[in-house]
Amino acid sequence: MSDPAIVFIVDDDAAVGDALTMLLEAAGYTVEVFQSAKDFLDKLTHSTHGCLILDVHMPGMDGPSLQEELLRRGARLPIIFLSGHGTIPVTVRTIKAGAMDFLTKPVDGEVLLNHVQKALEQSSNQKKRSDSHQSAAARLATLTEREREVLALAIAGHVSKEIAQHLGISSRTVEIHRAHILQKTGASNLLEVAHIVGLHELT
Repeated sequence: MSDPAIVFIVDDDAAVGDALTMLLEAAGYTVEVFQSAKDFLDKLTHSTHGCLILDVHMPGMDGPSLQEELLRRGARLPIIFLSGHGTIPVTVRTIKAGAMDFLTKPVDGEVLLNHVQKALEQSSNQKKRSDSHQSAAARLATLTEREREVLALAIAGHVSKEIAQHLGISSRTVEIHRAHILQKTGASNLLEVAHIVGLHELT
């Protein structure tokens, strides 16, 4: 069973963390609060998913630097910046780096909840794509080298006879390999296998 989606808050102001927690938990969200970027990074795992409400100015690693570190680690948590000292250059920098929104304190509760909902929807879609990619990779990893060769030629549009001639094997052997490919990938036809290959190639 996968970990639940969580709204993470990273803000060195404990009062802000408490107020946001009350608002979000009242709306039914699971919340975790951290007062430093380091504490949050210590908690972060590959299975972590949800969204992040992030302050800009904090002791040690600031918000934009944490955003850069998350990108470096390949963590795709949607980020909502929430700051009382936002500037245009900082806003532009964070949005260009992929932040969903940049809000200023104090923020209207309904506005924040709407943004959180959108961020969690994005996180859910990202997780589904990631799960599909991992599943595709696992299924394709079961194929033998010869099955991979047959698959590549089949996806390129070659019929069994052409594949047999290209690989120096019989058409019957090609058909056996094709059957094994469908069995191992759980696909009902080569179009489905091509889709699985496409998912595997997504980055």
